[in-house]
Amino acid sequence: MNGLELSRALRAGQRVYGTLITSPSPHLPQHLTGIGLDYVFIDTEHIPISDHDLAWMCQTCRALNLAPIVRIPAPDPYRACKVLDGGACGIIAPYVETLAEVQALRGAVKLRPLKGKKLADALEGTAEPVEPLASYLREGSEGRLLFINIESVPAVENLDQILAVPGIDAVQIGPHDLSVSMGIPEQYDHPEFDKMVRVIIKKARAHNIGVGIHFWNSLEQEIEWAKCGATLFLHSADVLLFTKALEKDLKEARAALGDKLEQGGHRVEMI
Repeated sequence: MNGLELSRALRAGQRVYGTLITSPSPHLPQHLTGIGLDYVFIDTEHIPISDHDLAWMCQTCRALNLAPIVRIPAPDPYRACKVLDGGACGIIAPYVETLAEVQALRGAVKLRPLKGKKLADALEGTAEPVEPLASYLREGSEGRLLFINIESVPAVENLDQILAVPGIDAVQIGPHDLSVSMGIPEQYDHPEFDKMVRVIIKKARAHNIGVGIHFWNSLEQEIEWAKCGATLFLHSADVLLFTKALEKDLKEARAALGDKLEQGGHRVEMI
């Protein structure tokens, strides 16, 4: 999908499929086509990817009709603009909790290139853009997506206000930080965590906004949340899927050859 197709699919309540990409390898994108992915999630909040490599990854994925959605390091409208200029189809703003943060991001993604007082007036509703500027802004924002990361109890408490902001395409649940904020760190099978996820899904869908959770622990749990209404099916990450498959193959090979694993490894946890 391109950005416009992804945005329309989310608005129509259609389920879309993605995964987290950590590798800037030039060989990776071509292998991601034709396997059922609609978009890729590129994380620059926790993964050190240079602006040059990030732009290259985004442009390559776009050329392969695979929409790149980039999580920026902070809910910073200036960083959002830079990432979009580099080729991202959309941004994910991490750890958003307030209406003011969402409004600033809306300005950067949906109302650019408005700036300064003109932008402030548009966001506050005191001076709405008129024609031909209104059409220019609307047409320019088509296919430019705004995802909001919901990762804390305060964010859920303010969710109704957040979801009322025009232009949000989807909310993405951050399971690690949300579980920590709830006081049940990494207890993803805890009844209260499951309840919280379902509340977020229900509220987002009531506003006709896409919603999902970046998850890697249990495919069965992901499917259950999708059946509950999640439309972003964001599964695992390249590095986790690679190590999982490699571990399985090496175990089978060692068993067949009678070799023992002398030294254990450690797993990588996503956040």
